Amino acid sequence: MITQLLLVGVIAGIIGGMYGGGGFVIVPAMTFLVGISQKSATGLSLGVQLFSILGAVVYYREGYLSIKYAIFVAVGMILGNFLGASLATQSFVSDAFIKKTYGLFLLFAAVKYLFLRS
Repeated sequence: MITQLLLVGVIAGIIGGMYGGGGFVIVPAMTFLVGISQKSATGLSLGVQLFSILGAVVYYREGYLSIKYAIFVAVGMILGNFLGASLATQSFVSDAFIKKTYGLFLLFAAVKYLFLRS
């Protein structure tokens, strides 16, 4: 299992470093490949975000990271992550519901990126 975890981390890190945030890789990989619950995979994805700082440093050094914007987004994320996690961990919110809504979000984003002009 350690090999699987490291592999998921490497792949999520590469994709996260290229496209921003590896959670969209970590969550499905952990549920489908490792076999942990959706809620545990989401918790893990949030738990490893702190370690994305090295990628942010590279983007900052290259002039692609606005600290000012990052601070405003971070403040919003602190509140949003707390509210989302508080809701998602309630017993009435099932793993199946989270998987379906997450899948719809990914599908919407994919269609937007592939077919709609920005």
